[in-house]
Amino acid sequence: MGEKVHFSELGLVNTRDMFQRAVGGGYAIPAYNFNNLEQLQAIVTACAETASPVIIQVSKGARSYANSTMLRYMALGAVEMVREMGSNIPIALHLDHGDSLELCQSCVDSGFSSVMIDGSHLPYEENVALTRQVVEYAHAHDVTVEGELGVLAGIEDEVQADHSTYTKPEEVEDFVKKTGVDSLAISIGTSHGAYKFKLKEGEQVPPLRFDILTEIEKRIPGFPIVLHGASSVVQDYVRLINAYGGRMEGAVGVPEDQLRQAAASAVCKINIDSDGRLAVTAKVREYLAKNPEEFDPRKYLGAARQELIALIKHKNETVLGSAGKA
Repeated sequence: MGEKVHFSELGLVNTRDMFQRAVGGGYAIPAYNFNNLEQLQAIVTACAETASPVIIQVSKGARSYANSTMLRYMALGAVEMVREMGSNIPIALHLDHGDSLELCQSCVDSGFSSVMIDGSHLPYEENVALTRQVVEYAHAHDVTVEGELGVLAGIEDEVQADHSTYTKPEEVEDFVKKTGVDSLAISIGTSHGAYKFKLKEGEQVPPLRFDILTEIEKRIPGFPIVLHGASSVVQDYVRLINAYGGRMEGAVGVPEDQLRQAAASAVCKINIDSDGRLAVTAKVREYLAKNPEEFDPRKYLGAARQELIALIKHKNETVLGSAGKA
């Protein structure tokens, strides 16, 4: 691991002010995952062009894939790129689903401005203890921390669960008080991955449990709530992937109108990963199928980047309500 760097040296911000504004303004900050250069370019370009604050986030696996030192300079480059566009949107760099104190400490030391510690799979008191340890270390460096109560079903990188466990509203006050977290990820029916729900023919996606969300809001009013697994699994992309040699049968996600409803409440951060992956994969498949002679990665990845920009603009403007809020 290289020398320690504070996130402010990279031009990043933590999520504290972002979340305060979002809770008061009835919108959600977009949290987009990235694994490579083109995804990161698309995210910050689209957010700059829609004047939206943004959280760029990486999982443990994505951090290993990109290399932690490279990642630091990618974040710095993203900030500088946005400034050169004439934009001053706030950008946070966030660890998604951190699974240990050591990983969170490493991310804090390498310039992350926000970290998530996911102890939701642990017994309640162990989750509290682990989260508190991360909070103590992170807050000493002005880094904000996201905790989690409840378990989301599905698979995404290293995160896997066969069944969801809804967040228990009666636990949230105690958890927030004992841990000191800055935001709380909850489980109200979203799910990780592109296969969020197993539907029989004619069945509709089950609605999110807004009753649980409402009860949580009552117990911790004004506290920043986070939704994971909130991709809509855009069906146009699924069809495109399948049309050009893919095999994604039964891939469905959370309807965008439900996410908009959530964003208007205390939910102030919504994570979107699978939709971005689908957009990139769909356009790469289409481009290579239509241009079989092409071997320049800039051509097919460039097409994917443009599609991802369009998707993110749509999410910011019509789903999250974050456009114009920078």
